Amino acid sequence: MDKTVTSAREAVADIPAGASLAVGGFGLCGIPSVLIQALREQGSGDLEVISNNCGVDDWGLGLLLQDGRFRRVVASYVGENKEFARQYLAGELEVELTPQGTLAERLRAGGSGIPAFFTATGVGTQIAEGGLPWKYDFEGGVAVASPPKRTEEFELGRSVGTFVLEKAIVADFALVRAARGDRHGNLVFHSAARNFNPLCAMAGVVTIAEVEELVEPGDLDPDQIHLPGVYVHRVVPLTPAEAAEKRIEKRTTRTGTEQN
Repeated sequence: MDKTVTSAREAVADIPAGASLAVGGFGLCGIPSVLIQALREQGSGDLEVISNNCGVDDWGLGLLLQDGRFRRVVASYVGENKEFARQYLAGELEVELTPQGTLAERLRAGGSGIPAFFTATGVGTQIAEGGLPWKYDFEGGVAVASPPKRTEEFELGRSVGTFVLEKAIVADFALVRAARGDRHGNLVFHSAARNFNPLCAMAGVVTIAEVEELVEPGDLDPDQIHLPGVYVHRVVPLTPAEAAEKRIEKRTTRTGTEQN
């Protein structure tokens, strides 16, 4: 089945207002920047986004945030975005902060048909006990707080411990970026750009992948495929210019006199 579509604009055209989105990337590494820009032009708002972070103020998901297009964000790190902090503290945005490993597993579980799982992460904290401020009111008070989660004791190996129940995540749509992909949707990611992309792709009911290089079915070594095409529904081949545009979140330089 040929899953390619002619443009990013066509690929995101049916994402409605109020939809939930799982978006791959880590910082600005491996983010589906072309699909994000197309969604910005498409205009849907009142979105819930699930992503490790929310980009920066002038790139990635930060562009949609800047336009006021999100009602809720599920993320593990948001420290690089001043507008994110402003909206959250002003009561304009609901935020569910989730431990990074837990977020990854919630996405993977959703894509694997596992409704929930127990983990030790967060036991004894507000993650398990509830009370984390998800949304503030306009006076600075807590309008919505996280609920307490179920905990149980289990024997694991030779020890017994307490574990907290975490629910899987399934999103209406997923947006991801891959280095190579074929027309069947099989994807290969480049190094650290792999990050949350396969997990978000698994969690999407409809997954849209932008690929830097489109190849024909059979060109990818089956042993090298990171995500099978069963999880991908639309493939958007990027132009050379689109594939080359990759911003750096923080640039560190040194003078020629410094030593390693």
